[in-house]
Amino acid sequence: MNNNSIIEHENFIKNIKKQKRKVIITRLLILLALFCFWELAGTLGWIDPFLTSTPSRMWKSLVKIYNEGTLFRHIFITCIETILGFLLGTIFGTFIAVLLWWSDFASKVLDPYLVVLNALPKVALAPIIIFWVGNGIKAIILIALLISIVVTIISILNGFKEVNKDKIKLLRTFGASKKQILNHLIIPSSIPTIISSLKINVGLSWVGVIMGEFLVAKEGLGFLIIFGGQISQLDMVMMSIIILSVLAFLMYEGVALLEKHLTQNFNNKNH
Repeated sequence: MNNNSIIEHENFIKNIKKQKRKVIITRLLILLALFCFWELAGTLGWIDPFLTSTPSRMWKSLVKIYNEGTLFRHIFITCIETILGFLLGTIFGTFIAVLLWWSDFASKVLDPYLVVLNALPKVALAPIIIFWVGNGIKAIILIALLISIVVTIISILNGFKEVNKDKIKLLRTFGASKKQILNHLIIPSSIPTIISSLKINVGLSWVGVIMGEFLVAKEGLGFLIIFGGQISQLDMVMMSIIILSVLAFLMYEGVALLEKHLTQNFNNKNH
């Protein structure tokens, strides 16, 4: 590369970084403006602070629960339940998708059942799950698992089926086994689909855990939301929702980092 090409490349990288900084700063300014307007609207009486809370009231509620020594316990319980539900849903969903791809007969037989299960509101099964596994963390994790696993199976299986058929035929022509085709073509080609499924599972896992905590929990952020509503402490409810939003965002960013890492490794192998 000549000097002009190197300079152009460096300028291109600088512009990309500059654009990313602009995006981040703009996001933060929008968030700050939203909270400032929210506080101002509550102070001036444009909205009812009792019904909508305000950032200052949520902060006081946060400090109160922190001083009681239970804040991090609630956050930890909800995070553990969500991470376990997320991992189990992803692992089992991917494994079942592989089995269905392996057997066309099983895939065709089970396809209508997957459609029905996907349409079924899993929360309706929660009372039955509670009777099966008891009133505790097991029930919450199982609800989160059920909510995410079917979507994982369907999305990843569809990703497997969309892999170029000509490439599969070519590998078979060279005598590749089904396992080799899976390991060297199907899974690498489906990485974007798998990552997309992970991103969807982040939201579904949080939904499943919070719904489970609404029903059976005595700890966790879902419990704080229900408890706050029962005692008319909507500041506690809004504070818990904000914490959930932050945690869900951080978990989503973790998946995005995983996507970046896998994409880089895949590109390096191809080069």
